[in-house]
Amino acid sequence: MFNLWLDQPSWLIFVLLAAGLASTALLVHWLSHHGPTRRTAASFVGVQGAFFTSISVLFALFSGFLGNDVWERHRQASRAVQAERDSLLAIGTLSIATISDMADIRAALRAYVEAVVADEWPRMADQGQSALAAQALGEVLRQVARPEITAEAGAAAHAALLDLALRVRTARNDRLAISGADYDAEKWATVLALAVLTQVGIGLVQLDRMRPQAAALCVFTTAAVVTLGLLAIRERPFDGAYPIRPDAIRDVLATIPPPS
Repeated sequence: MFNLWLDQPSWLIFVLLAAGLASTALLVHWLSHHGPTRRTAASFVGVQGAFFTSISVLFALFSGFLGNDVWERHRQASRAVQAERDSLLAIGTLSIATISDMADIRAALRAYVEAVVADEWPRMADQGQSALAAQALGEVLRQVARPEITAEAGAAAHAALLDLALRVRTARNDRLAISGADYDAEKWATVLALAVLTQVGIGLVQLDRMRPQAAALCVFTTAAVVTLGLLAIRERPFDGAYPIRPDAIRDVLATIPPPS
């Protein structure tokens, strides 16, 4: 259910969240003042608000934990993309700076970047990866590992190229691991359950005042929808309304001369 919800466009994520929490708020209000349970509900008048602050505190804490996880995942994804870009740029620069002919390395590097941008990035939105990019990266590693580079460019340059190529592979693995990671359904379920329990607490505290109860439920529900909706559209770093785009990787192409 959560997977289906998070797969929706950003506007629909907000609409579904607002519809769900608004429905529970209306149900609490109706049961308190209009439904067949209003007489039973009236017998609970006098419940003090202090007894229910713990629920709202728990909701705030779990929302904070969830938000921290979401933003940290975004930071990790951004760092992985930046690390991959920096290593690709360094390989291209080093291949040009050395005195040996490394046109094959640059051609393999260009093929890899094109495969990542054109084929792998769209697949990452669906938590997938590209066999074409994996094959192109293997070709980069094969070209960089050629033993004759040591004789032509020197051991230091060859070692640096090998290290950078391995960093590209590590950064790509990190990027794919983040894009393919499952969301924390238990944490989302807990936060939503606490949101509903907070609505119930607001209703119990305001049982003898219909309009103040409606106002309090409306304000809290709106705040919960805005907060959780913003977290939901950021849950997946490479999908949704604000995905990390391949522009940083694409910029590498401008530094690699096309094959003659």
